Amino acid sequence: MAASEENSSLFPIFILTIMALPLVPYTIIKLCRAASKKIKPIHCQCSTCSRSGKYRKSIFKRISNFSTWSNLTLVLLWVIMGFLVYYIKHISREVQPFEPFGILGLEPGVSDSEIKKAYRRLSIQYHPDKNPDPEAHKYFVESISKAYQALTDPISRENFEKYGHPDGKQGFQMGIALPQFLLNIDGASGGILLLGIVGVCILLPLMMAVIYLSRSSKYTGNYVMHQTLNTYYYFMKPSLAPSKVMDVFIKAAEYMEIPVRRSDGEPLQRLFMVVRSELNLDPTNIRHEQAKFWKQHPSIVKTELLILAHLTRESGSLSSALQGDFKRVLELAPRLLEELLKMAVIPRTPQGHGWLRPAIGVVELSQSIIQAVPLSARKATGGFTEGIAPFLQLPHFSEAVVKKIGRKKVRTFQDLLDMTPEKRAELLAQTAGFSSAETLDVEAVLDMIPSMTIEITCETEGEEGIQEGDIVTMHAWVSLKRGNGLTGALPHAPYFPFHKEENFWLLLADPVTNDVWMSQKVSFLDEAAAITAASKAIQEVKEGSGVSVKEINAAVREAVEKVKNGSRLVMGKFQAPADGNYNLTSYCLCDAWIGCDKKTNLKLKVLKRSRAGTRGSMVEEGPAVDDGIEEEEEDEEEDYDDYESEYSDDDENQNEKVKANGIAHGKGGSSSEGSSGSDEE
Repeated sequence: MAASEENSSLFPIFILTIMALPLVPYTIIKLCRAASKKIKPIHCQCSTCSRSGKYRKSIFKRISNFSTWSNLTLVLLWVIMGFLVYYIKHISREVQPFEPFGILGLEPGVSDSEIKKAYRRLSIQYHPDKNPDPEAHKYFVESISKAYQALTDPISRENFEKYGHPDGKQGFQMGIALPQFLLNIDGASGGILLLGIVGVCILLPLMMAVIYLSRSSKYTGNYVMHQTLNTYYYFMKPSLAPSKVMDVFIKAAEYMEIPVRRSDGEPLQRLFMVVRSELNLDPTNIRHEQAKFWKQHPSIVKTELLILAHLTRESGSLSSALQGDFKRVLELAPRLLEELLKMAVIPRTPQGHGWLRPAIGVVELSQSIIQAVPLSARKATGGFTEGIAPFLQLPHFSEAVVKKIGRKKVRTFQDLLDMTPEKRAELLAQTAGFSSAETLDVEAVLDMIPSMTIEITCETEGEEGIQEGDIVTMHAWVSLKRGNGLTGALPHAPYFPFHKEENFWLLLADPVTNDVWMSQKVSFLDEAAAITAASKAIQEVKEGSGVSVKEINAAVREAVEKVKNGSRLVMGKFQAPADGNYNLTSYCLCDAWIGCDKKTNLKLKVLKRSRAGTRGSMVEEGPAVDDGIEEEEEDEEEDYDDYESEYSDDDENQNEKVKANGIAHGKGGSSSEGSSGSDEE
């Protein structure tokens, strides 16, 4: 029996040990990470965002933030460990070693007469004839009688006094850390054991594999359906205007799965009348246009109307049945827009270039959805060359307020940003009628809006010039500054009901040919990852150039300092095209703010590869090109559709000098602000 009890207590000890080995260090790491998190808030502090409830730190919000799957699993495992500790402690108390002298209340070495007297005394107290209590009967049979028999037998008593066991000296014993029912396998427990082995070792892995394969066959790593990517790839066109991007975006397979109920008919009809002006219907044939709109797939119609209700800020009038679908549409929007942008910049041409025009349209649509601003507000109107969309993202601003400040010669968003806080407060108070609290809200949001600069270098590593066919490496430092001193932050988006991080996209493109040569996503929230990536990239570049270890360490330290000051290193490679001069533009586009996009113009000269295979820039006929000074050329650019109305180039950025070694440089400090407007096809 003792061996059985010992085995039964070994199994929970074994389970406790296996659980504690990974759980204790993981918990310590998680607590250290939680303690090291920045307390400073990175979200907007204006009253509009506070009333939205997204960042409200109520007890329910704290519980919701804490109750993630990882945290709940961690708590559950600690509860199980606590139960095991209690169970093991309870078992160890019950399983006491057999002590016959202690049971009879005697000291070792007493005489036989004293043993008999103690037995008689305890028999009067616990014998079944004297005490009807079942527990007394059990104690008398299992303890008192056995102790008396062990001490009255001379051999057993001698063994116990010498070796502590009535059977004499005991050898080495081993226990099995398994439940007791598995050690006594009979028909019932054998069947349970067999079912457990089959379930845990065969059925469970098979079920997990089936679930994984079925999900992976339907979704990508970004939790977007494969059917959606195929649809986006098919409908993406090089000349797709920003105003037409919506038609492609709403065709996602995720939106097609949103149910269209019969009860949705009347609410959608009312919603159509509210947002009809945003549908760009031809007023000369309005009946035909309306009929054509309603003939689309019901899910497409419903999705577009719900998005337009958000853009026009009319979501409060939606029925309770549509509110759930409305939130589902907005919840899926950021990841679908990111995949749609990837479909725009994916290599399409023989040179491996993507398309610029639809990429900008996708970013504009993302900005409008996050800020709940109509696409029509991007059109130039009433002297506002950029439209009024950037103003509408500010709290307490409306179209009427924008018209009032427009009379005071504030026609662009940059005009408002360039004003001093005192003059801006005076303008808003006297012209727009804002209170001091409303003015403070505007200042808080303006301090959140990022200001970016870009420094770009394009070169062929290890060579002095760029020749056709070379692999060109682009180094770009994207720097971000805010009025409140933050680097990574959450955008002011009170009408978007979900948390949305700022994402920036760096595009190196030729606006004349509509080609995107390179594209990369940039994030300013994870500083540690940015430091690691920049250090590794700088170290690899310096090691390839053969510089000393001291210079490598100095360059890495400089890069780390840049990252800590709000810069991010973006690197990429592309193949140099045919020889000639190329006027490229780098765009840094934000998917959450309107009016903070930046662009930088740079000239790239590609030399003709000589027949001898050397890297000189000599031409057989005509004068040689001097390596000291490169002649500045002004190429005549032809317009691509109406693209220039979306991102117009500043004259001061058109003439940038390029060094004679063929390396192209561009600096965002002289870049113009690119807030684009939507054009109608």
